Amino acid sequence: MSHQFPVTVYYEDTDMGGVVYHANYLRFIERARSDYVRRLGVDQNEMRDKGIVWVVTRIEADYLAPARFEDELIVETQPEKMTSARLMMSQVVRRAGQELFRAKVTAVCMDMYSGKPVRLPAEVRASL
Repeated sequence: MSHQFPVTVYYEDTDMGGVVYHANYLRFIERARSDYVRRLGVDQNEMRDKGIVWVVTRIEADYLAPARFEDELIVETQPEKMTSARLMMSQVVRRAGQELFRAKVTAVCMDMYSGKPVRLPAEVRASL
């Protein structure tokens, strides 16, 4: 199931050259993943209260073209592969259909006290 998340580029997102600062793409895709997980029915506050948190373990990113102040972007999140403890997703940032940034992201759920991976929430496993 693909997920679409809108992002508006604000002045604070840009660098001195007037384009989106490279690290901010990671913020944009993080927001999109959080929204995606919420729409799957996963309550991350409830997870944290149980001592379980999401952790990104790998990101492979390609910067293809610049976004600029006041651009309206869409972040598309697509699950690619899932194991019992790992979720791999592709994410693409587009402006008016043009691909600006793409990433392959691996996330796991982790016990925040032991630092060990745990099974993905049932809601995530059932929805993919």
